[in-house]
Amino acid sequence: MGKSNKLIIQVCLCGAGTKKSQAPTVPYTPEEISDQIVSCAKLGASIAHIHVREDKEVNGQMEIGYKSMSLQKFSETVELTREKCAKEGLDIIINLTTSGGEYEDHKRLQHLGALKPEMCSFDPNPLNWANSYIFENSPRMLNKLSQEVIKHDIKPEFEVFDTGHIDSAMYYVNKWGIPGNPHIQFVLGVGGSMQGTTENLAFLVNKLPAGATWSVTGIGKCHVPMMLAALALGCDGLRVGLEDNVMYGKDENGNNWELSAKSLFCSLILASHLQNRAHTAHDVDWNSIWCECDEDIYHLIGDFIKG
Repeated sequence: MGKSNKLIIQVCLCGAGTKKSQAPTVPYTPEEISDQIVSCAKLGASIAHIHVREDKEVNGQMEIGYKSMSLQKFSETVELTREKCAKEGLDIIINLTTSGGEYEDHKRLQHLGALKPEMCSFDPNPLNWANSYIFENSPRMLNKLSQEVIKHDIKPEFEVFDTGHIDSAMYYVNKWGIPGNPHIQFVLGVGGSMQGTTENLAFLVNKLPAGATWSVTGIGKCHVPMMLAALALGCDGLRVGLEDNVMYGKDENGNNWELSAKSLFCSLILASHLQNRAHTAHDVDWNSIWCECDEDIYHLIGDFIKG
């Protein structure tokens, strides 16, 4: 992944935690996930960041759409995505998570060799996630992950939540000789890590290793500010989706204004278009985009253009 003027947009449709009670359009099943990936690919998305879910009994209670690292669910989702994209004449990079909420090493790695995605997430440090639980990323597991990405020719996406994570990512790059320029995905605004401010993002960008490409997402309320700051700083990519942000605000009745992955993606395409940059590696049918947008997006876009 070399530097270019193209803006690569990645969709992260469900993550491990977003519930339908928060966002009714969040996908749970392989069928739902693959359908949404195809919809976003039609609009020009270049990368699909995939988590999977399963119905599971947890503490004696059945949880619908619970976080999972099930090889079966990954296989079903990836196979459906590849099949549907091929049928539609679409091409999208598959980026599989290695951190879907289960922390046994083999569960986090088994799908890489089995499915051979183009990319996978690589979280180089542990984190007290939202000051509520430990996001485990042990040196033992990260050494194994480094070997897997080399063995299967998978591009690692180094997720950076704080300053020292860049140094940790480069430690594994240098130790194992992971080829190519590193790709850094800044994830800002998670409790217990760097907050999503323009100052913090600019500081991190100045710490990037030579030749690195980078993308950003902001969690929750800092999602759009981080998107716009990243565009101003010349980012290589943006990440968007219901994993990171489920709403833009409140309507006149005080209800959450939820955005589907498609609607949120439309606003991002327009923002990137206003920067006079190619937003993906694919041409986009603008008539299709306008047809897919709902009425709220028209107002959002109008407000954005007016400043």
